[in-house]
Amino acid sequence: MKIYNYNGKANICGELVHQQRTSRRMTQEELAAKMQVEGVAIGREAISRIETGDRVVADYELAALARIFGVSTDWLTESN
Repeated sequence: MKIYNYNGKANICGELVHQQRTSRRMTQEELAAKMQVEGVAIGREAISRIETGDRVVADYELAALARIFGVSTDWLTESN
């Protein structure tokens, strides 16, 4: 599978994930734990890489992030 970059990033939701996480005073480890409760096996380092745009976000991961933050997947993928 070819991974494409968008403006030098592997995803377009990283900045909003970081914004949502920090506004809730949640650590990356806490977000990873919430993701695991949602059925997504992900660690703190992967959360960090998502936020910096260094990691692709799968559709099921995006859906879990949206549920955790109480936003839509469309909102998370709006162009920044």
